[in-house]
Amino acid sequence: MSTLPQPRTALVHDWLTGMRGGEKVLESIASMFPQAPVYTLFHFPGTVSAALEKHLIHTSFLQSYPGARIHYRRYLPLFPAAIEDFDLGGYDLLISTSHCVAKGARPSPGTYHVCYCHTPMRYAWDQEHTYFPERSGLVARLRSLVLTRLRNWDVTSAGRVDLFLANSNFVAERIQRYYARQAQVVPPPVDTEFFVPGGETTGQYALVVSALAPYKRVDVAIAACERLGLELRIVGTGPEQERLARLAGSTTKILGHVSPEDLRGQLQGARCFLQPGVEDFGISSVEALASGCPVVALGLGGILDIVLDGEHGVLYEGVGDDQALAAAIDKCREIRFNKLNLKSRAEDFSVASFEARFRSVLETRLSGWDLP
Repeated sequence: MSTLPQPRTALVHDWLTGMRGGEKVLESIASMFPQAPVYTLFHFPGTVSAALEKHLIHTSFLQSYPGARIHYRRYLPLFPAAIEDFDLGGYDLLISTSHCVAKGARPSPGTYHVCYCHTPMRYAWDQEHTYFPERSGLVARLRSLVLTRLRNWDVTSAGRVDLFLANSNFVAERIQRYYARQAQVVPPPVDTEFFVPGGETTGQYALVVSALAPYKRVDVAIAACERLGLELRIVGTGPEQERLARLAGSTTKILGHVSPEDLRGQLQGARCFLQPGVEDFGISSVEALASGCPVVALGLGGILDIVLDGEHGVLYEGVGDDQALAAAIDKCREIRFNKLNLKSRAEDFSVASFEARFRSVLETRLSGWDLP
């Protein structure tokens, strides 16, 4: 039995409003620290897993602001002040999981701060024009001032982190570019016990699983499948849903939100999984591989850590090029992929693999503590 003390640990997360990839990472980390409280800007009970809601959850002063449950993102200019407002005194270890402002929480002197960074804020850095294409008018000018101030805070607050962990080599490069900090790559966890291959694939459709946001480029998938006369099924919701519905022809079905079991069935039956946008990692792509479904993806970003071209799917060049994507889909349909090989690749990103890597990093950095 170890005689070393266990570190008093706190977890910080941007917001708890649904179970997306970031929340699944937090869930895995939280399982390793079952007594750790979670500090977050917003938490709407029932929107995340029971495992996370077992933890003591502290929310920010923004939680009680008008319309927060539906329009919480409108309070973005106040996010830095809200995350800094948490009293994090008395902790030895602070673990933030951040794609927005969580990394900017202020640890007490002597607290070791590990940030698992999903990505530096896309809309504040390299994708500002994608998220906010309107560049004229008073609102656009005010928004530009807010984002300039947010970028300055983002860089300054990076100095509060002792160790950055990135979910992919692509994100590690972004952390280096924007924060001038080195990051160690620890791929996120994927539930490869739940996502498994089905029987012989009978579906003659391509599948997209994605938040319906501009940078995901789901419109490119719609155009490519229309070219081929191939049925496309889209799982997901988001601000682009109405626009995509207008673009969709008779071969496109927007399914919206589906249950985990339905998602697994869709992946098991699809001829290929499409990822036409640049992803920081691509958890859904790994879920597809785990389900025995090959991936057709734009060959940029985190997908390069997951898919080897011709072995786990097909990578193509050409951002926004639906013709290139259509050609890649055709190429994918000509290859007989071995489902067991695809599943084996996905196992490299299992929950157990993530927890082993994460624990190894902490043990190296926190040699004076007995980790739970």
